[in-house]
Amino acid sequence: MMRDGGRAPPLLPGLPDDDRELSPFTGWTKAHWEGSADALLAGARRYASAKHASLNLPGGRLSREGSAMNGLEGFARTFLLAAFRLRSGGGRAPGDLVDGYAEGLLAGTDPGGGEAWPRIASHSQAAVEAASIAIALYETRPWLWNRLTDRERERVGTWLAAVNGKTFAFNNWLLFPVVVNAFLKAVGGEFSQREIERNLDTVDSFYRRDGWYSDGPGQSFDHYNSWAFHFYTAMWSRMEGSLNDPGRAAVYDDRLKRFLVDYRCLFAGDGAPVHYGRSLLYRFGAVAAVWAGAMRGATPLSPGEARRLASGAVQHFLRRGALRDGILQMGWHREFLPGVQDYSGPASPYWASKGFLGLLIPPEHEVWRATEDALAVERSDFSRALPGPGFLVSGTAADGVVRLANHRSDHFPVEAQRLTDPHYRKLAYSTHTAPNVAGESARRDVDSQVTLTEGGRRIGERARIHPIVVRDRFAASFHFPGEWPAVPGPAPRSLRARAVRKLRTVLLSRRMWLPDWRERVETVSIALPPGEIRITHILTPERRGVRDGGFALAADEPLARRAGSAWSMVQRPDGLTSLVANLHGYDAADTHFEEGVNAFGRYSATPYLAAGDVVAPERVYVSLVVLTSSDLDPEDAVAGVRVHVDRRRVTVECLDGETFLVHLVEAASCDGSFAESLFPEPARFVRRSRDGCVHAIRG
Repeated sequence: MMRDGGRAPPLLPGLPDDDRELSPFTGWTKAHWEGSADALLAGARRYASAKHASLNLPGGRLSREGSAMNGLEGFARTFLLAAFRLRSGGGRAPGDLVDGYAEGLLAGTDPGGGEAWPRIASHSQAAVEAASIAIALYETRPWLWNRLTDRERERVGTWLAAVNGKTFAFNNWLLFPVVVNAFLKAVGGEFSQREIERNLDTVDSFYRRDGWYSDGPGQSFDHYNSWAFHFYTAMWSRMEGSLNDPGRAAVYDDRLKRFLVDYRCLFAGDGAPVHYGRSLLYRFGAVAAVWAGAMRGATPLSPGEARRLASGAVQHFLRRGALRDGILQMGWHREFLPGVQDYSGPASPYWASKGFLGLLIPPEHEVWRATEDALAVERSDFSRALPGPGFLVSGTAADGVVRLANHRSDHFPVEAQRLTDPHYRKLAYSTHTAPNVAGESARRDVDSQVTLTEGGRRIGERARIHPIVVRDRFAASFHFPGEWPAVPGPAPRSLRARAVRKLRTVLLSRRMWLPDWRERVETVSIALPPGEIRITHILTPERRGVRDGGFALAADEPLARRAGSAWSMVQRPDGLTSLVANLHGYDAADTHFEEGVNAFGRYSATPYLAAGDVVAPERVYVSLVVLTSSDLDPEDAVAGVRVHVDRRRVTVECLDGETFLVHLVEAASCDGSFAESLFPEPARFVRRSRDGCVHAIRG
């Protein structure tokens, strides 16, 4: 971001000049947010149907739900943005927002009309959009809902109330009926208090710690915490919870505040969120929780930091091609369909409207009046352990890059399911890179991953991650790369106790996938910004190869590559560099090149290390993985770290005086007696800091 008082070119037509006195980092004020909302709405509403009930946007491809649902998405998700804008303007905004969305609302809920929406009873996806419509109607009551006739309100209420009694996905979807019923309750319609309470109770069972929810059973932690769990619970509190259930609303506020303590660290100096998890085409919807905290008075962020973070995130995407001809594209920066899930269509990106939640905050609030404050990564280098989701996060002020080592989240919702997604199972993610998601790289699993190989072919993949410790500067976990054949088995008891009947029926018919306990990969990350010391402990009865990949860099032109005897490095034209270097055990370094597989550009390059056959039953490898925009000499980086390996004891000595001692898990599962003796001698981690203080951690 510009900070020298210079003037950047306008991101959108019609925005006011930047205010560098109030906003020295981004230049944005509330007027810029309103102008950006106006531009997004104007671009999308050009594609409204004759009666405005559908917005059939161009580009990308239709979702698996088909064109009718895609049109409803366009209406509902832009209606949410329009509602925030109308609330900000006291019912006034450019265009015919009130008339247009009122006409569309009545046409969509007219079952005999030509623009009738899909029924919620037969299309679950319609419930997702019903939640946005309910929130939008709540916020625009004085100008839209109150002008409808009793018969029209009854018709709309009937369509919305169909969320009740229907079974939904066992994850954040349970919150959609909550806000729909909260709206119906607020306007005197037919609602189900049982649906509200039962669904909130179930969502509470997804809560883990430190403000983080898993997106359903298991351990799925991603941006859905911001644009779903904390967004909808905050809106429920606003709509009815604070009045009718203040105790639960206070719990949600406390969780939100604690969540933001960690979440503020997941944004780069250029505004980018960490590229991690699914539905990344929602982009700046990632700041929904930041605004929710300011709105609810439940935030550790100063008003200036909250606005700076949110403004920076929106600017990040607008500057990098998220809009094409006024329409949000299906991708991260620009369109990138290989990284988009099949449930997303051309209008899906407008869930990013949640990032404009701040427009509900009155103009006299300090979040709009305070001078912008620096982000966490702009103030100083940091390393932060997030035990809840299992992340070890580090940032460097010199380049604004934030890196995330993942040692828990794997998007495996239940034991009876096998899922694989490179947006979850990699060892590392960042604000400046994306995983390769298609082509040969996806099959070989090169980037940000330790992979066992046999004859050059990958053996298994990182899934069902079992955390050991996430504390201080350490994070450690293990997984089983191989799997036994599926065997019949019921759903886990803890899930059955909480599952609704239909879900339980589905689960009981599935098969269990059991790991091959004889083969285990234990990985330890030590944060050493701008790098990570990666220790890999392999247990196997077979002779395997091993490969350790660094961050995949991508750009619109080929990347430069350098290599030495013990390291490989690639560099983007803008200077961003990815390095992986051998510190112990590897015997080769190389680079893997791909095209068309990465959200950040056409050309992708991944540096990696490799070793030949692993000597059974166990072997230890150590690497240095770096991602930085600062000047980097690979030989100096390697020389700055000394490693000593004595069987399962690893000592890492840094030339700046810091020492790390790691005692890896004992190799006790070779015989398959996993349940009895996985940890006969626990993992231990010790850090001796530069001042001689010793910090001991037991896994």
